[in-house]
Amino acid sequence: MPNLLGPEDPPVFQIAHEAGSSAFVIACDHAGRDLPKSLGDLGLTETELSTHIGWDIGIASVARMVSEQLDAYLQLNNYSRLVIDTNRPPGSPQSVLTLSESTRIPGNEGLTRAQIEQREREVFWPYHNQLAGEFERRTRLGLPTVFVALHSFTPVYLGMVRQWDAGVLYQRDARLAKHMLGHLQADPDLRVGDNEPYRVSDATDYSVVVYGEGRGIPHVEIELRQDLIVDTAGQSVWADRLVRALQAMPAF
Repeated sequence: MPNLLGPEDPPVFQIAHEAGSSAFVIACDHAGRDLPKSLGDLGLTETELSTHIGWDIGIASVARMVSEQLDAYLQLNNYSRLVIDTNRPPGSPQSVLTLSESTRIPGNEGLTRAQIEQREREVFWPYHNQLAGEFERRTRLGLPTVFVALHSFTPVYLGMVRQWDAGVLYQRDARLAKHMLGHLQADPDLRVGDNEPYRVSDATDYSVVVYGEGRGIPHVEIELRQDLIVDTAGQSVWADRLVRALQAMPAF
């Protein structure tokens, strides 16, 4: 079977502030919308690929601003979640979608197990091996570590309007999440969801479960509504909010 990624394809991930001095490690699992040339356009139009089904609109810029202000390690996935979702457990029904919201993904239909494993091998695992290596490096050096996963969500999903400006997500360990909720909800102009519009679970999430819960470190997943971070001004406002909240984090 030919390789999924060729020499003209971009790398799987980008890193900013690799030697960051802060305790924070930031990941953007859905930062990019690239497709391997071998997959063409997956049978989708450019308009479809540019929507939220392909990536988390606006979040990469927010993450870069947060990373810059905190001097925090940041890792961003370059490939569209339509290739393989790096925040879903391998083998899960949501790992390689054939239908996203109401849009068919023709290029993902009828894949063999070998084809799916190739996407895991060439995109999912390189991204996560790098991220896991950073956590292991910090453990060896005895560095304090806090994990922050950044995502964005569409204002309307399957015809339902989402009322929240942001969401704070967690599962078993709510230490950092409760702090972030309290900090953000103190602003009366913000509508902040407590495990809304999503919630973390073993079946539907990977990064927070593996790197936060699995390592027993403080962690949180933040979701920002995409229409609030489509331009530099909105991205800067939300980056500043998140930085202030994270800098005010108590010792756990």
